[in-house]
Amino acid sequence: MSAYDDSARLFKALMHPTRLEILDLLRDGEACVCHLEAALDLRQSYISQQLMVLREAGLVQDRRDGWNSYYRVIQPQVFALLDVAQTMSGVNPTKARQKLSAKLSSCSCPRCAPEPVAA
Repeated sequence: MSAYDDSARLFKALMHPTRLEILDLLRDGEACVCHLEAALDLRQSYISQQLMVLREAGLVQDRRDGWNSYYRVIQPQVFALLDVAQTMSGVNPTKARQKLSAKLSSCSCPRCAPEPVAA
């Protein structure tokens, strides 16, 4: 096995725009799959497939809480890599994240629309 095999596997996992968007959404912390659905406007099954690739690459970890599955990044160094890649391709990383966040106004996940506390 070459010293570059692990790096090649990492880059292979990052070779998909949806996976990059998912990682950017997870930059602010843990998110449930329904939150990712609202932000990306994609089907849950498709997002789950992309999350599986990121999980197998050792970039994200999941946890269940009732009906919801939550994901978080466990290798935060990946954010520096994403920023460099976006900058090299002429994209402003901050503006790209703002555009993603703007799509979340209709999200009804527990993070965006917590249940009211009973008095």
